[in-house]
Amino acid sequence: MLSIRNFIVALFLLYFKQTADCVELTFELPDNAKECFYEEIRKNQSAVLEFQVITGGQYDVDVILQDPHKTTIYEQNKSQYDTHPFTAETTGIYTVCFSNTFSTFSHKLIYMDFQVGEEPALPNIDEHATALTQMESSAQNIHQSLNKVLDFQTHHRLREAQGRKRAEDINERVMWWAVLETAAVLCITIGQVVILRNFFTDRKPVQSHYSGKL
Repeated sequence: MLSIRNFIVALFLLYFKQTADCVELTFELPDNAKECFYEEIRKNQSAVLEFQVITGGQYDVDVILQDPHKTTIYEQNKSQYDTHPFTAETTGIYTVCFSNTFSTFSHKLIYMDFQVGEEPALPNIDEHATALTQMESSAQNIHQSLNKVLDFQTHHRLREAQGRKRAEDINERVMWWAVLETAAVLCITIGQVVILRNFFTDRKPVQSHYSGKL
């Protein structure tokens, strides 16, 4: 019997096979770096670009999308997440670049989903000359529902990873703040003990010795 994890992997492989024109990945963007991805799109073909910064810095990144003639069709500066649907006006290689050049020390972990074209139907569904049977319609609906479930799972995983990273950052800051507070309290306590001890310490009188003849 397959485990839940193997079942999810199988669903992911099926989804990837059915959507061959979809580029979905998570990558690390170092500080002062820029990463570009390329996708061939035909004229009048629809596409959707979606991205989200999972971890790093202020959770922002610069994004630019250009057509084959290097004309900018979409641009965002220091954006956390966005979705941009568009229709290609010409056939060629489209470029999407993510830039972290404004950050000098923060690495970013970025999720990107670049879907091109409409999702293909199940095999032999579009070959019918007549209306679909009830079984075929049900299979098509299940297929669409599974794709929606996978999309929801992906977004929930991204939110979970982002929330966990923020919780870890807050926990680390609270820990260091507690360490500093503890050190300050210890220093104040030791200082007060030393001062009070000096107040109650018996001091010997200073004797002056005079030399002279009686």
